[in-house]
Amino acid sequence: QVQLVESGGGLVQAGASLRLSCAASGRTFRNYAMGWFRQAPGKEREFVAAISWSGGSTDYADSVKGRFTISRDNAKNTVYLQMNSLKPEDTAVYYCAAGTEPMRQQHWYSNWGQGTQVTVSS
Repeated sequence: QVQLVESGGGLVQAGASLRLSCAASGRTFRNYAMGWFRQAPGKEREFVAAISWSGGSTDYADSVKGRFTISRDNAKNTVYLQMNSLKPEDTAVYYCAAGTEPMRQQHWYSNWGQGTQVTVSS
């Protein structure tokens, strides 16, 4: 098991950047694929990005491709989501998750953080 804590959310204007961090407890962080998901008000939680345990493989939702970058530092037990050119439609609670494979489907992920709010004003 790994416990996850997100940080870095906030209120920004459209076009701005934010970097989310997800700190993991436990010595097995490097064994997990990691994902970022988000849930906007009134909508279901959706996939944003995923990264393999080594960082060698990444995947992005079409809506964020080219604007967001997922990365990880296994020495620091942390995964990041760099978000550039933010849009109002990126407003959501962002969750990180740890799982067995860097997949888009949520059932691959067994551990979830509490989420961090990102609000983008127009």
